[in-house]
Amino acid sequence: MTTADYAIRQALTAVVPDALGCDLLAASVLETVQVTDERVTVALSFGYPCETQLPLYRRQVTQALEPLLDGRRLELNLAWRVLPHRTQQQMAPLAGVKNVIAVSSGKGGVGKSTTAVNLALALAAEGAKVGMLDADVFGPSLPLMLGLPDGTRPGVEQEKFFLPPKAHGIEVMSIGFLVDAKTPVVWRGPKASGALQQLATQTKWSELDYLVVDMPPGTGDIQLTLAQRVPVAGAIVVTTPQEVALRDARKGIEMFGKVGIHVLGLIENMAVHVCSQCGHADPVFGSGGGARLAEQYQVPMLGSLPLASGIREQADSGTPLVLARPDSAEAALYMAAARRLAGRLSLRPQGQQAFARMVMTHTPPPQ
Repeated sequence: MTTADYAIRQALTAVVPDALGCDLLAASVLETVQVTDERVTVALSFGYPCETQLPLYRRQVTQALEPLLDGRRLELNLAWRVLPHRTQQQMAPLAGVKNVIAVSSGKGGVGKSTTAVNLALALAAEGAKVGMLDADVFGPSLPLMLGLPDGTRPGVEQEKFFLPPKAHGIEVMSIGFLVDAKTPVVWRGPKASGALQQLATQTKWSELDYLVVDMPPGTGDIQLTLAQRVPVAGAIVVTTPQEVALRDARKGIEMFGKVGIHVLGLIENMAVHVCSQCGHADPVFGSGGGARLAEQYQVPMLGSLPLASGIREQADSGTPLVLARPDSAEAALYMAAARRLAGRLSLRPQGQQAFARMVMTHTPPPQ
């Protein structure tokens, strides 16, 4: 390694993307460095979808390297690609899916499904190919939240595989497509668990970067089936600052630890209510609970979302807030949280089949 190469690598340690929480060198984002008398060529490949952030990264890297150019021209190549990452017990990935992300909560009513939907759409907005699996067999909500009309049914291929419907550009599979919307699912645990396994493994997903699984609340049969039968690259725990929710969130984190699923981070929902009339901020459910829980378990705090009527209204209307109001402050919070979860996952060890499967590389046009 030449002195110039070393200096460039050290300069990249000054660039710390929010999504990663560490510098570019530590994150192994740097692919190649070439220094000639005329130019400096640097290639960076991020391990998470970050289409909206590439211009920012370009500016930050250019600023860090400019003092070292000494009259040379800088040629900077930025790209991103998503690879499969290690799952519990290093299970083989689902066919057509690189990474399964479980979004869970210890109790109901904390906005888990709304969070899962907006995170999935945020990942898609960053350029990823995304699908969603509704694992809440008894209370499926994804068809409504994603605006799919009653009577939507999946296609069938070879009388064996479901072909998932699409909503807002992402693939969706739910037990809600297979039963009447007004008919309750009255099943014992083993049947519900079998239904989840069938939905996950017999759906023909189309080379997804991420499959976001909206889990039911709690730590019961469905969660155990997921841990034993579905390869999960990471989990997100959603809570509110309220102590009763935090206690159940602790159980969720402990459960994932026992079954070997890595917790990528925590999302605090309904953290504060901002009055639409006067702007007064009121922490209705308490404050700081999510941060304390994240610190206790040494997991990242991926985001803190407000209690806002628009989030609920857009979910009920079938056009979640990330799509309906992409320029809003709340949408920006979801986008940042999605990048953090994907960025943190990109730092995890890769799966055994990461290099044996086709991966998609996204490179922006020359600027």
